[in-house]
Amino acid sequence: MFSLFSRESFDVGCTVDVQNTFDSLHAYVELDGDIAIAPGDEVIVHGRPVEVPYGERVVLQRTATVRRAHWLERTWTRMTGDFEFMELCEFSFSERAAL
Repeated sequence: MFSLFSRESFDVGCTVDVQNTFDSLHAYVELDGDIAIAPGDEVIVHGRPVEVPYGERVVLQRTATVRRAHWLERTWTRMTGDFEFMELCEFSFSERAAL
């Protein structure tokens, strides 16, 4: 039975790239294939937590579960996402900032 609130989910391979160096501290996940992630979708990477000592980089192959947002979640994310972004923009690097 089709439901308006049902969510599609599927597993896909992915590459996890974690680097902890002086030049870069990052963690990236790249899904295998040409899979587009839309607002409200979730990506859950399976496996043990990755610990990378300082000065090293680790690239791993893992499995991820992609959960597609249903129409209401997608609409809500689009509507509220702009407000959350604007919260991030409310800052100042000048010394004369007035709140």
